[in-house]
Amino acid sequence: MNRQEIMEFMPHRGDMLLLDEAHVNEDGDAEATYTFRGNEWYFSGHFPKYPIAPGIMLCEFMAQTCCVLLKDQTGYPLYTGLDNVRFRTPVRPGDTVKSVCRITRHKGPFYFARGKVTCGDKTCLTGDFSFAIIDNEIKAR
Repeated sequence: MNRQEIMEFMPHRGDMLLLDEAHVNEDGDAEATYTFRGNEWYFSGHFPKYPIAPGIMLCEFMAQTCCVLLKDQTGYPLYTGLDNVRFRTPVRPGDTVKSVCRITRHKGPFYFARGKVTCGDKTCLTGDFSFAIIDNEIKAR
């Protein structure tokens, strides 16, 4: 899927849409890429002389990747937790990152997942996370 196709099921726009391309691979994992362009709003202050992507933006990228697996769900996924998150290599403007995520289990509206973000052959982030699918009524507000 390209960015336009992703926007058909993801509500994120502008600098908050962190998927340039995405697909589900043969193992059933979601994979996505994003290039940090350097003009995103957070780079001006994080950090002005040595800009790096904030870790929470990498976590968001990982979560958005997982949403590709839920694109046919009714409702909207919201983060409920992050666990075992490890930041390993900084991401800088111009870097293209790749995320691979899988849902490890779910119970009712809650989904639990594991993901990894890489840049080239370097691991940038690993972690487990959870989210809940909320009602479309809330999504529309």
